[in-house]
Amino acid sequence: MFPENFMFGASMSGFQFEMGNPSAREEIDPNSDWFVWVRESENLVNGIVSGDMPENGAWYWNQYDKVHSLAVDFGMDVLRIGIEWSRIFPTSTKHIPIDSPNLLEELDKIASKSAVAHYRKIMENMKTKGLKVFVNLYHFSLPLWLHDPIAVHRGKQTDKMGWISDDIPIEFAKFAEYMAWKYCDIVDIWASMNEPHVVSQLGYFVINAGFPPAYFDPEWYVKSLKNEATAHNLAYDAIKKYTTNPVGIIYAFAWVDTVSPAQRDIFEDAMEMSNWRFMDMIKDKIDYIGVNYYSRMMIDRLPTVVKFGPFEMRWNSLTGYGQSCVEGGIALSGRPASDSGWEIYPEGLYKLLKAVSQRYRGIPLLVTENGISDEKDKYRPFYIISHLYAVEKAIEDGIDVRGYLHWSIIDNYEWPKGYTKRFGLAYTDFEKKVYVPRPSMYIFKEISEKRTTKHLIGYDPYNLINF
Repeated sequence: MFPENFMFGASMSGFQFEMGNPSAREEIDPNSDWFVWVRESENLVNGIVSGDMPENGAWYWNQYDKVHSLAVDFGMDVLRIGIEWSRIFPTSTKHIPIDSPNLLEELDKIASKSAVAHYRKIMENMKTKGLKVFVNLYHFSLPLWLHDPIAVHRGKQTDKMGWISDDIPIEFAKFAEYMAWKYCDIVDIWASMNEPHVVSQLGYFVINAGFPPAYFDPEWYVKSLKNEATAHNLAYDAIKKYTTNPVGIIYAFAWVDTVSPAQRDIFEDAMEMSNWRFMDMIKDKIDYIGVNYYSRMMIDRLPTVVKFGPFEMRWNSLTGYGQSCVEGGIALSGRPASDSGWEIYPEGLYKLLKAVSQRYRGIPLLVTENGISDEKDKYRPFYIISHLYAVEKAIEDGIDVRGYLHWSIIDNYEWPKGYTKRFGLAYTDFEKKVYVPRPSMYIFKEISEKRTTKHLIGYDPYNLINF
């Protein structure tokens, strides 16, 4: 059984959900690196991005009340939202020293008053419906005054280097402190950032993924991770000046399987690189750990060690498993894969929760993202049952998991994939801005109401619950 105080909810971000009316200029945020990146001609011509534009999206900025009502109607008691840094500070804050005795007042003079007020309006609406307010401050997109992704991608000289810039941790700390000052009275749970490792890995290492700035440099990959960790630590201290509510981080953890049980050494290498390297840098400044999980990674030993700048690789990820399957196909394990080509592997979530709990003892866990791109809702009902079963099993085994937030409640703008990947419990008509609950949303509601998955375990035609 899920405990009485266990939270059921969903996660969203700013950039992926907010915009939806291209003719309403005051609702569009053109000041982020992703807004520029997805409309850059080089990316469009080469198919790096979908050609879909974020301003044609789900329109949460305007229709938040409908989304919040949907959440309550389907058994949720918490929603995670994002605040876009570029909306709050569309122009630079670098000229304001962090040690200024009037820091907040000076930041307040240049902040967008309309954006600050609108985010509060969204949060107040959540509160009136009985929803806990979970705010994340950074989800992939940076203000243009901090990151010029096109210049960096093309190797041009610029001082707007994003997470490579030496001053970005300080700028993020100022942003976080300003947000805590403005919203400490209404936010229940804070997160500094979402999936920092993904930004570094896809920005500077796996550069064919469509993420800015797509510039291969292993040393920058490492430096960006360190800057993100420093930024989190500074932000944690800044937020804690104003609240005793929990402040944590949201991380994309990867469960690793090897082709042979004897490959324990490369298992440890892969877990360290994918999970522990970053988390160990910030483990002393987190009140909870947000666990994002979608699928596993299957690895095998490389015949020779490959050196990438400051580190070595002794393993590689195998095609046909995890997030490397044919879209909508079948993994080599015989399990179905999502529309994104991600193998459905719920036991990976159980194993991850156990591993994270053992490494960071005493720190509670939240499942902050878990979901599947599945336009026809063919697999999502069973995905939800099997993954919530994994969470329930973890709790019954003594692991301190305090909530589950599905990704997501409505369909969204899926970064370079645009609107081609559907993750919503509710189908989103992007033209009419209408949200229609899918069958899986009723499954989610039933589990949240009964507070168990046990009565649904028999409905498992894909044999997903076998652990």
